[in-house]
Amino acid sequence: MSNLLELTWRLLRGGGRRGMLGSSLMVAAVAVSTALLLFAVAVNFAFAGRADRGAWRNPVAATGTPRAVEAVRTEFARNRLITVVHVAVLVPGVAPPRGLARLPAPGEVLMSPALAKDPSAAGRFPGKVAGTIGDEALVHPGELVAVVGHAPADPEVNTRWKGDGRLGASPARIAGFTGRPTPDSGAYRALALVASVLMVVPLLVFGGAAARLTVARRDRRLASLRLVGATPGQVVAMTVAEAMITAFAGAVLGLVLYAVAIPPLSQVEISGGTWFASDVWPGALPVAAVLAAVPLLVGLSAMIGLRRVVVSPLGVARRQTPPAMRFVRVVALLATLAVVPGLGFGAAMGTVAVVLGMAFLALNLAGPWVVGLIGRITARTARRPASLLAGRRLVDDPRSAWRTVSGVALTGFVAGFIGLLIPSASLTVKDDVVTAWLLQDIRTGTVVVLMVSFLVAIVSAGITAASSVLDRRQNYALLRLAGTPLEVLDRARSLETLIPLTIMGGGSIATGMFCAAPFARLAMSATGVLTLLACVIAGFAGVIGAGALSRPLLRSVTTDPAPRPD
Repeated sequence: MSNLLELTWRLLRGGGRRGMLGSSLMVAAVAVSTALLLFAVAVNFAFAGRADRGAWRNPVAATGTPRAVEAVRTEFARNRLITVVHVAVLVPGVAPPRGLARLPAPGEVLMSPALAKDPSAAGRFPGKVAGTIGDEALVHPGELVAVVGHAPADPEVNTRWKGDGRLGASPARIAGFTGRPTPDSGAYRALALVASVLMVVPLLVFGGAAARLTVARRDRRLASLRLVGATPGQVVAMTVAEAMITAFAGAVLGLVLYAVAIPPLSQVEISGGTWFASDVWPGALPVAAVLAAVPLLVGLSAMIGLRRVVVSPLGVARRQTPPAMRFVRVVALLATLAVVPGLGFGAAMGTVAVVLGMAFLALNLAGPWVVGLIGRITARTARRPASLLAGRRLVDDPRSAWRTVSGVALTGFVAGFIGLLIPSASLTVKDDVVTAWLLQDIRTGTVVVLMVSFLVAIVSAGITAASSVLDRRQNYALLRLAGTPLEVLDRARSLETLIPLTIMGGGSIATGMFCAAPFARLAMSATGVLTLLACVIAGFAGVIGAGALSRPLLRSVTTDPAPRPD
């Protein structure tokens, strides 16, 4: 095993300048995937943390002997919401909620740091300010909260409030200040779960595709080793070791990138406030799980891609076109979509998340088959050399072509799904500030999800475009020596991306809208239409720009057709 690892390391270092460039592209792809995957995971922990910290203000009536009385009121000061918790101790020694050193005595008030600094707080609460509310009792850093102490006979802890259940809770006799999460926090956690699926699945697809970067170079090298006597087990071990070494370096870099991004991420306002830095950090165990899972995913993806090298190394060495993929890939997508009409608002969010994830994966599975079909049609109808070259390349390697456009195609699915569900900016809910916040937060969350998705898509397109040039450098150089103009090669490369992007992007948007249809009670809003248009424009512009960045690399590889050290 030590000899295999030593050989793997030598091959990794001995690939020459362009070999190192290919490995660097893989590191960059894994780094972006890891950073955004950590964000998608942290979103769920962030909302769970908020729900836990705010649960003490949602009193649960005691089933045995009550030890305190709690009532919650909501007030407004200059359009800012103030949460006022009235408490009265019935049995001495009752433990305060986390974040409070003690419960206020009658005539005392505890204030959150933001409320204590607010001029509107002066004189609003009768009594002596006896302390500050800690972060563990606050939903977000700038939250305005006051805890007012009362005697058990005071009317504030004995009178039922007419707004009970909407912006507060009437007095309840409780056994302790544990409470329970509010229905609103449950709605946010459910939306966070769906948003995570919309972000995580494309990231996993992108991470798996990262293992196939510079695949042609690696396959030819491993096929040569097989032909000179290397066993299938040795080839698999070398490939997995190389992929996991590179992926681990990318995962660590991604962790650093995410740590740097925590301060700006914590300033995103959701549900009336920003976030504590600890909310945006998912914790040591989830971070360790991501750092372990990403290299394993990349190694598994690389191992799955070795079938041709292990079974037919001579075919790989001679660069024979692999067999066409089967229509069963499309059947899997159709079968998944057949489940969608049965969903709706009554479906559990876990079920919805699973179906969305399956639709994502099925779309990714069917993508290469559709790209191959597009290539055959393009080659048969070609009237110019660039179109013919593009069509033949799509037929020869549809998986590689799909990796270039898959990011934008899967983002089109996200845009189609979200676009049908985005509430209009003019839609408000009278007399209910919390559901109004929810609508605004859905719009904010939509922007965040789309930004993450498009970042993945554009980075994916740029990295895979450059990797594709490196994989085909000898083909490009030989075509250039044969007299093919560089402009024709570049045009063929562009068509190889734009043709499947146009068809698959439109199909993905339609698929996303189909999956969103059971949940759309209202017609698509103008906001949703504008979001879809922005997605289409940004997607095409991003892929075209990413392809243009690799044009100098194409010019470089066509100037020297000589074999490389790898």
